[in-house]
Amino acid sequence: MTLLELRVPPPAVALLAAGLMWAIARALPGLHLEIPASRWIALALAVPGLLLDIVGVLTFWRAGTTVNPLRPRTVSTLVTGGVYRWTRNPMYLGWIPILAGWAVYLEHPLALVVIPLFVAYLTRFQIGPEERILRERFGEAFERYASAVPRWL
Repeated sequence: MTLLELRVPPPAVALLAAGLMWAIARALPGLHLEIPASRWIALALAVPGLLLDIVGVLTFWRAGTTVNPLRPRTVSTLVTGGVYRWTRNPMYLGWIPILAGWAVYLEHPLALVVIPLFVAYLTRFQIGPEERILRERFGEAFERYASAVPRWL
C-alpha cells in the first residue's frame, strides 16, 4: 500500500479537482469561451451525475454494506445489482459529468483537462486498492463480476 492509497475520500478528490478547474479558469482568462446557455448545459450534465452518485449510495445502503471509501475492508456484501450491473463504480463515475458540468459553467476548455487526472487518481489510489480487497474477500465471485461489468462504463 502506498501513502495515498485509500487515504483521501473521493468526494474530497472531486472537490480538489473542481478547485483546480476554477484556478485554471482564473489563471488563464484569455481562453475563456462564451457558451450560450452554459448554466443549463452545466446542470444537464451535473444532475444526472449527482443522481448516479445517490443511486450508488442507496444501493449500498439497501445491501447493508459500507459506503465508506476509506474502509473497504469492512464491506459485507458484493453489490452487483441495480446500477452496479452497468458499472462497478457508479459513485465515482457520477463525478465525471458533475466535473464536466463545472467546466462548462466555468466556460473554460482547459478546465476539462482535470477530468482525466481525476479519473487517473481515483483509478490508481482508490479503485485499484478497493478491487484488491474485494478480490481477497470475495474471490471468484468478484472475478466473475469484474470480467462481466466494466470499471467505468
